[in-house]
Amino acid sequence: LELTAALNALTDLDAAPALADRLRVFQQRTASGGLDGAVATRLISAFNDQLTEKLIELTAQRHRLPPVAWCWLALGSEGRHEQTFVTDQDNGLIFNATSDQEAAALRELFLPFAQDVNRQLAACGFALCTGQIMAGNPAWCLSLDEWRGCFIDWVRRPDPDALLNASIFFDLRPLSGQLELGERLRTLLLSMTVATPSFQHLMAANALQAEVPLNFRGEIAVDDSEAIDLKKYGSRIFVDAARIFALTSGVRAVNTVDRLNEAGAAIGLPPAEIAALTAAFSHILRLRLGQQMSASAKGEAEGGGLKPAALHEMDRAILREALKQARRLQQRLKLNYLL
Repeated sequence: LELTAALNALTDLDAAPALADRLRVFQQRTASGGLDGAVATRLISAFNDQLTEKLIELTAQRHRLPPVAWCWLALGSEGRHEQTFVTDQDNGLIFNATSDQEAAALRELFLPFAQDVNRQLAACGFALCTGQIMAGNPAWCLSLDEWRGCFIDWVRRPDPDALLNASIFFDLRPLSGQLELGERLRTLLLSMTVATPSFQHLMAANALQAEVPLNFRGEIAVDDSEAIDLKKYGSRIFVDAARIFALTSGVRAVNTVDRLNEAGAAIGLPPAEIAALTAAFSHILRLRLGQQMSASAKGEAEGGGLKPAALHEMDRAILREALKQARRLQQRLKLNYLL
């Protein structure tokens, strides 16, 4: 409550980085208390949302924005409400325009504002995206019609870049501004993906590229000295499958647990299977958060992966069973999309 009040009372952008540090301390202390992984990432994302919305509001006051509807879009893990302690920016901006010429003129007016917001977020610990998927990039500061054109290209003429973009942009969530603009874009997206089985098939095939690190006996297939990238070979498998189920069935949910519950039911997954999948996903998120906190305490980078040998017996057993659920989920993709 104290932190929420401080966020609501924030009026000085220069004070935002210190408040962001307080938020991170609170988030880590809360997560270290044994909080469920999916709940912890929602909590982290909820506070990050509040901070981001305040930064957008204060930054907008420093710019003369054109009098047209616009909306800030959260993408990737931020869009899914699944941010961990180590995260960079994935965002975009959408605005109304009546023609290509007007869109080009409005973009020039919005870009300084969007770039300023990206800088303010970076000052608060949200690293600039190395792939430049940010609202301050002219490629992702677009009118509704321009965004529509991008989505049509990605869905109807898919290539490897399109499938990569789908993993980020198709997890969009309107965050600030005229939210209905973002919702219109999401409605358009779902109408296309539901009606394009070839795209669904390619997304499913792409999701199977990450091989679950289990051997044929169902044991974790790494030596004691080796580490597992729990994002690439763990949580991402659940995220990708849930996204495909949602885009196939037209479910509007973006969060992975919500997608598994809603889209999983829509495609016929039994309730017990859905419960096992969501529990496994949450356990992997909890282990990822613990790994990040441990690395931070040692002053190390998080990217080194997690060594199963470093886990106690119960956590190793939980990880093994969670990865078995990931393997079953991939088998479900193979069955549903004839792969």
